[in-house]
Amino acid sequence: MNAIYNVRPVNKSLCLEQLCESNYHKLLTLIPNLLKIKRNALGYCANKPNLYIKIIERAPYTITLELSHHFNRKLSAFFEPAVNIRIYLDAGLVEVLRDHERTHVSQAITDPGLSKEIMDYKWTLNYFLDKWLDHCLSDDYHFIAEPETLAKDYLSLRA
Repeated sequence: MNAIYNVRPVNKSLCLEQLCESNYHKLLTLIPNLLKIKRNALGYCANKPNLYIKIIERAPYTITLELSHHFNRKLSAFFEPAVNIRIYLDAGLVEVLRDHERTHVSQAITDPGLSKEIMDYKWTLNYFLDKWLDHCLSDDYHFIAEPETLAKDYLSLRA
């Protein structure tokens, strides 16, 4: 069984908050100019798949983005894990909304009375981001924000 599903903290609510705070710092370390990105950015690393950022929504205190690796296979390009992330700038937190395999928590669990299941679902998404950010931080990615060709190419690939 996958290690992500084996981690079961006793106080999941507190641990989830700490995890979201840690992910905020990791994300800003990985992408130092993140707050200046208007639409798209590309992360390069030698011999590694590129990282793509697409800003989905920007509000005064939040940014919602998609972060993904870009894998280019001969006839097609695909993006995984295509993680949708909401950054809470005022609180210094990052929350995963969904990834390429899982739907948004509000669509996956529609009964608000299932708080344990909601917490487990959120834990799985955010714990995955934690481990993925650790993996990305161990490499030497450098980000370029919004070159004209990047914006056009990225949007055409994601269409």
